[in-house]
Amino acid sequence: MNILVTGGCGFIGSNLIKFILEQKADEVSKVVNLDCLTYAADLKNTDQFVDNPKYLFAAIDLCDIENLRGVIFNNRITHIIHLAAESHVDNSIKDASAFIQSNIVGTFNLLKMCMEFDIQKFHHVSTDEVYGDLGPTGKFDENTPYDPKNPYSASKASSDMLVRAYHHTYNMPITISNCSNNYGPNQHSEKFIPTVINCILDGRKIPLYGSGTNIRDWIYVEDHCSAVWEVFKKGRVGETYCIGSDCEKKNIDVIEEICAIMNVEPSESIKYVKDRLGHDQRYAIDSSKIINELGWAPSTTFEEGLRKTIEWYNEKH
Repeated sequence: MNILVTGGCGFIGSNLIKFILEQKADEVSKVVNLDCLTYAADLKNTDQFVDNPKYLFAAIDLCDIENLRGVIFNNRITHIIHLAAESHVDNSIKDASAFIQSNIVGTFNLLKMCMEFDIQKFHHVSTDEVYGDLGPTGKFDENTPYDPKNPYSASKASSDMLVRAYHHTYNMPITISNCSNNYGPNQHSEKFIPTVINCILDGRKIPLYGSGTNIRDWIYVEDHCSAVWEVFKKGRVGETYCIGSDCEKKNIDVIEEICAIMNVEPSESIKYVKDRLGHDQRYAIDSSKIINELGWAPSTTFEEGLRKTIEWYNEKH
C-alpha cells in the first residue's frame, strides 16, 4: 500500500504520518507527504521521520494538477488520506480566496486523480464545523444537516459534498470523517490552546472572545489519528464517521484549566476582546457510530492531553 497524505507538514497531518510509520509500518510500503508549505505548515514537524526509508516529501500545491499527477504516477500511489486544508476561521472571514482554492479546488483535483489512477481508497478528513451551531442540547452525528456559518466551514462543507458526489456518481471508494477540535504538540501558534499557553509563557494577556462561554468538543490529536486510521482501513465505503472525545468545554474553562496546570491566576491573565463575527456557540460530537462499528475509543483524558501539550510548548519556548 502506497499512501499519499496531503497536508503532512501541518499539525494533524504530521501526527498522522508519525502514527502510521511508528504503529502501522508493516501495513504500508510508502508514505508520500504532499504539502505546499503554507504558513501553517512546518518542515520541522517531519524531522522525526524524515530519514525513514518508507517516507517521501513532495512540495506540491494541490492546485498544480500536472505536478500532482506526476507525484501520484511516479510513486504508484494506491491510497489517499486527504488532510490538506486552510483551516483558520478568522483568516477566512478576512479573505476566503485561499480557502476556496485549497479546500474546494484542491479536493476536486485529488478526486480527478483518483478517477485517473483508479485509487483503491480515498479518505477525506473534515470538521464538525460543517454542521453549524448547536443549541444548548444535542450533538452532531452523521445525519445532522449541513449548516456552515463561516467561509472556512462552507469551503469544507463544499469539499465533503464533492467527495460524496464522486462516490455516488462514479462509485469511487471513499470514506469521510468529521472531527471535533484537535489539540496537542505541533499545533500552529494561531490556534486557541497554543495561543493560551504561549501567552502565559510570554507573560502576555490571553485574548478571549466575548464572554468565553462558547463551547467546543476537544480531542487529543493522537486519538484523532488513530480514529482516522480505523475509518480509512475498516470504515464502510461511502460512509461518514463523526469523531469526538465526549469532552465539551467552555473556552473560559479551558483557559482556567491551563492556568491551573501552569500555576497562574486566570483572572489576572485574561483580556476580553470583541467577539468573532458569526461565532458559533456550541459544538458537540456523537461518536457512537465509530465506537460501535469500528471499536474505536479515545484513550487520552483532557487533563492528560493538556499536560503533554503544555510540556511540548514549554520545551519549545
